[in-house]
Amino acid sequence: MRSASLVSNSNRRRISPSSVPTVSPTSPTQAPPVALAFAERVRRFLEACEVDRNLSQLTIRQYDYYLNHLLGWLGREQPEVADLPDLSLEVVRRYKLSLARHLNAHTGRPLSRATQTYFLVALRSLLRYWSLQGLEVLAPDRIELGKAPSRSLKFLDGDQLRRLLAAPDINDLRGLRDRALIETFFSTGLRLSELARLDRDHINLKTREFGVIGKGRKPRIVFLSDAATEWLDRYLQTRHDRWKPLFIRMKGKLDATPGGPGMRMSTRSIERLVQKYVRLAGLGVKATPHTLRHSFATDLLSNGADLRAVQELLGHANLNTTQIYTHVTNPQLRAVHRKFHSGNQ
Repeated sequence: MRSASLVSNSNRRRISPSSVPTVSPTSPTQAPPVALAFAERVRRFLEACEVDRNLSQLTIRQYDYYLNHLLGWLGREQPEVADLPDLSLEVVRRYKLSLARHLNAHTGRPLSRATQTYFLVALRSLLRYWSLQGLEVLAPDRIELGKAPSRSLKFLDGDQLRRLLAAPDINDLRGLRDRALIETFFSTGLRLSELARLDRDHINLKTREFGVIGKGRKPRIVFLSDAATEWLDRYLQTRHDRWKPLFIRMKGKLDATPGGPGMRMSTRSIERLVQKYVRLAGLGVKATPHTLRHSFATDLLSNGADLRAVQELLGHANLNTTQIYTHVTNPQLRAVHRKFHSGNQ
């Protein structure tokens, strides 16, 4: 089984550095002998995630991390749990309590509720898998995840978007690349990782549409606006290389490998690029690549797009995820506010 140490910094992006437990998770090979059967269940579950469920390597590594942490906690606190069927609701309650009381060694802050939920989701997935295999285990739905606090939704308005798009200096290749990149973000609503993985041969400027593989290996079609098509075309016309990546880095050693995979911009570089132009545009807000994804969805819904259509364009598996945008884009609520709220107290 893979060790939790294989989880790279980039693969922990969904977990803030301050919220990752600093207790070193016990790997299955280090677990007390009574936990070896449990560890074997985890190993076989992770293999099934890779072979049968076709989950992404990122998701598998995250499950690996969370479940190794659980194994370490069981070895220290509940050594009597020798196998998965021994896991009771009371043991899970104690584990949840340990997560809630855990303090980060560097910051002294507790884990966020969202981070605690990630650990429990991994456990529920493990239980659900083995239940389907016919093993008598604790019903996954009996593990309550708790209600996470509502997140504020950040998006840019029309004026902010125009200023951001106009911020790159388009008189050189770098500026053209950056303008094309930001236009593509706003035109497609891609996730950061999805945009970073794009190759030149993925893009069809004639049909102005292309396919991407999103979370859970789920394919979907995204579309390019007139502006995004124009700026991508101008950017690509200045490219005289044979590198495959669509958005390439401009610094560092050249990659002589066929296709130049090492020339691809990293997700962190793209994040810094967006932050740079947010500052140059003087937006006065903290905007990230995901803010552009929010802005894409908000713009569609504000202009009357159907919620399920937006769900498909964003690649959301669940409509409930897309519904976070409706409270800021519902035209009927706006009309009610204008009609009945005078603004005077």
